[in-house]
Amino acid sequence: MRYMLVMYGNENDWNDAERRECMVESLEICKQLAAKGKFIATAPLQSVATATSVRVREGRMLVTDGPFAETTEQLGGYFLLDLENLDEAIAIAGRLPSVRKGVAEIRPLLDLEGRPEARSIASGAAPAGTAPYLLLCYHDEAIFERAEPSFKTEAMAEAAGLCRKLSENGKYLNASPLHPSSTATCVRVRDGKRHITDGPFAETHEVLGGFYLVLAESPEEAQRIAAQQPGARLGTIEVRPLFDFSPVNDTLSIS
Repeated sequence: MRYMLVMYGNENDWNDAERRECMVESLEICKQLAAKGKFIATAPLQSVATATSVRVREGRMLVTDGPFAETTEQLGGYFLLDLENLDEAIAIAGRLPSVRKGVAEIRPLLDLEGRPEARSIASGAAPAGTAPYLLLCYHDEAIFERAEPSFKTEAMAEAAGLCRKLSENGKYLNASPLHPSSTATCVRVRDGKRHITDGPFAETHEVLGGFYLVLAESPEEAQRIAAQQPGARLGTIEVRPLFDFSPVNDTLSIS
């Protein structure tokens, strides 16, 4: 089973030395997982100051500066892992240094039929003139619950079509919808003790529903790609550039 560990925290809680040490320790865990065939991808994100939120309403793209949710703890990065079960995901999340100050939200990935093969690029080695961006798709799950089954099927087909289009243009790296937020588990470590709670990190009517990892030549191109995702017509796509951690370690892929 594939799991996404979504890391939330207050970026002001970390100084530069702590942030570097966090990455070093996290990458060592990733190397251990890679040796067992359980690692897929990881990447920290650049500051929330770089975030933009994209919505499409009545055919018009609306772009606002800043992250999707105004909270003290923001999305700081992610891990994609191929694990046996949720218990193993919880155990790994509890080892990650970022959960000592923040929280890891664990969500199982959902298969997206028709999605192209994921691409890998070394950290800091994006093709010239491009940079990797993470597009985080937030939506109101109640809309899909109330809709006819064909509504979700058509949205998934459109999302897969966008992946294929991006792949043909050399801009696609990875993408996946997530299982419903009811499957989420949050892990924190405080004073050396692990705390586990059911449900998503943030109690809002719009929750994280999936992600795209793409290559774009500029933030504006990443925003235009986000606007093509069907979820942008119902919810919000948060666009975040990935942090280049190749000075820390360049032996792992970011996708």
